[in-house]
Amino acid sequence: MNKLMLTYLLISFLFLSCAGLLIGFAILSEAAERAPPTISNIAFEILLRQCPLTGAIVNAIFMFATFLVSLPALALPMNRGWLKLQGWLVVLCSVFTLSLGLFVWFDTLQTRSNLNGVWGRQGAEVQSLLQQRFNCCGYLDSTSPPFIRDTTCPSASVAAMKGGCVGPFSAFANNYLDLIFTAAFGIVGVDVLLLLCNVMVLKYRYEQERYKHIDEKNGF
Repeated sequence: MNKLMLTYLLISFLFLSCAGLLIGFAILSEAAERAPPTISNIAFEILLRQCPLTGAIVNAIFMFATFLVSLPALALPMNRGWLKLQGWLVVLCSVFTLSLGLFVWFDTLQTRSNLNGVWGRQGAEVQSLLQQRFNCCGYLDSTSPPFIRDTTCPSASVAAMKGGCVGPFSAFANNYLDLIFTAAFGIVGVDVLLLLCNVMVLKYRYEQERYKHIDEKNGF
């Protein structure tokens, strides 16, 4: 086990950790979506519905399968077939993860318009929770769409003074979604590292096999 193989093994386990992180986030997010809405979780719950959680689970499964393919490659010191298969699977995983990250990133470019539609699809109870969460009334302003009367917005005069939720809700959404797509791009970076290690191990094993054939020809 030389330094190259130790590095390859380390990056492989880092890749596996990313798969676990991805599927853990997706499962916890789906559980959060099913939780009763409260002031503290309502904004997260709405934003999670906009994320491709099913795609994240599928991608994590591909990543686990890719790691399993690396085990025969580690067990067979001169084998290159399993390494080549793993390399192609890593490329597939990286493209998949990059697509998920870009999907979330594109959403952040149109946060205000997207959230306008999201706000309109919510019932009065959810809109009231959002008003209480961000201390605002209505979406664009207190009249567009009309605010929901609650403890935060008890009257039209108070609602007009507080303003709409578009500003604080959009800022919160951008910060939260930024973390998600940044994490996705970070996982792509790990994919690239694993692919580079994969290529280096392939080259190393090719050279070892070539030297072996040379030694055999020379009678060693």
